Amino acid sequence: MEFFKNANIDFLGKKWYFIAFSLVFSVAGLLSIFFWHHIPLGVDFRGGTLVYVKFAQTPDNAAIHEAMRKAGLPNARIQTYDAVSKNEVLIDLDVRETSENALDQGKGQIINALESNSEPGKQDLNNASSLTIENYLLEKDPLRAGAEANQRYAALAKAITDYRAKAGVIRSIDELASLTGSSPAVANSLRDGFYLSNFSIWNVEIVGPQVGKQLQNQAILATLYSLAGMLIYLGFRFEWIYGLAAVVTVFHDTLITVGAFSLTNKEISLTVIAAILTLIGYSNNDTIVIFDRIRENLKLMRREKLADVVNRSINQTLSRTILTAGLTFLTVLALYLFGGEVLRGFSFALVIGILIGTYSSIAIAAPILVAYQDWRIGKKASLAAVSGKGNNRQEKVKVKA
Repeated sequence: MEFFKNANIDFLGKKWYFIAFSLVFSVAGLLSIFFWHHIPLGVDFRGGTLVYVKFAQTPDNAAIHEAMRKAGLPNARIQTYDAVSKNEVLIDLDVRETSENALDQGKGQIINALESNSEPGKQDLNNASSLTIENYLLEKDPLRAGAEANQRYAALAKAITDYRAKAGVIRSIDELASLTGSSPAVANSLRDGFYLSNFSIWNVEIVGPQVGKQLQNQAILATLYSLAGMLIYLGFRFEWIYGLAAVVTVFHDTLITVGAFSLTNKEISLTVIAAILTLIGYSNNDTIVIFDRIRENLKLMRREKLADVVNRSINQTLSRTILTAGLTFLTVLALYLFGGEVLRGFSFALVIGILIGTYSSIAIAAPILVAYQDWRIGKKASLAAVSGKGNNRQEKVKVKA
């Protein structure tokens, strides 16, 4: 299937437009990286505490951020988690200790900041632990369980927290009637000792600073190793200049992709690094297809200029490039639009990377080959000119002698 039959586009004639386009986005990304947002590292790399919160209604992220600020957490990052209809929010705190106390601290800070309907002397049933509920029921003993109290109240407390985990948020104590055996005594006892907030914290995760630094170093090494591997492979498969052109192209793609994250202030997590490594391979594959066609055409078009051979090769592979890149782009675009917040960074990197990777295979990699040949021809010409002047001087000396 061909979209462009007998295409004859002068890509190299437009190289200065391509260079200007790349410079604009590269410089904008670098300025953002060094002077504006810097590289917005996710909790995987910088360390911190992630608190997952489920609300009874659609949460207002701005109001949550304001509540965090008033609670002394101005740097807390708020983002919608999963589908909007699930009313879940991910709160990123700058708490990097990895102890059990740190987990409780992060959870406690969120509860204190978000509670707006707390009642004095009562505990929040939506955020109370199973042990807290069990101890309260043991103290009040609404069932008059006697010797079986420990067993019965432990099972009841676990049933309540399991129901909460499944439902997300308990909206009314009447919801627990089936769990309490429709006992009014238990329901009344829970009402006396607990109130219901409009949110529930269902998970807390901590990444320590040492682990984050280690992951950061591993991500950098993985990227550098992949670039080095490509340079070596293409050096053997073609010539070293082909490998250099491919590495420069991939570096260009990576810089613009990371710059896009910095400009939009989107966090770079481990899944984003996985997407960038995927893009390195994807962009390199497109580049190799064009390089391979250039090598074939060099054998068939020996008397043609390299610029003409490169243009012909790009045009011959244009339909293949558009078809494969277009289908892949539509797939990752759907992932970005409908994949949810968890995959947002991963899919955003793929969307940007596939566009830039396809563009750079045509507009950056191939012109590097032509620029290198022009430089080599110019160097040979200058050496020949210098050598010719030297011979003329020697002849003049001989004549005078």
